Amino acid sequence: MERTFVMIKPDGVGRGLAGDVISRYEKRGLKLVALKMQHLTAAQAERHYGEHKGKSFYNELVSFITSGPSIQIVLEGKDAVAQVRKMHGATNCLDALPGTIRGDFGLSNQKNLVHASDSPETAAREIALYFEEDEIISYELPIAEWLR
Repeated sequence: MERTFVMIKPDGVGRGLAGDVISRYEKRGLKLVALKMQHLTAAQAERHYGEHKGKSFYNELVSFITSGPSIQIVLEGKDAVAQVRKMHGATNCLDALPGTIRGDFGLSNQKNLVHASDSPETAAREIALYFEEDEIISYELPIAEWLR
């Protein structure tokens, strides 16, 4: 099974949407294997968004992601990276289709509620930024046979 990294951003937490977002992943058949809430430091945000350093929107990204608590999640499932990205919808919430997380709850391009890894390689890097290996729980769901 593939793992992916998701972050519910400060606007998702601040608007009380974390439970709705997490519920959507579980209803899709993705297994929650790690979760934590933290208020990211500037150093953590800079590591997370390192590939954007020097771009015009970089400082705004760092400022926003450190503006309040966020929730870091590791999900596991078949094609987890692709599934989660489809569930999130277009980055700009105004372009996101109804039925996606951003289409249903999002308000703008920057305040777009959630972040998801764009590849298995990125997922591995981002998971390592926030979780030690012993913080990721391996277990079988009682309904696993129905999710294959």
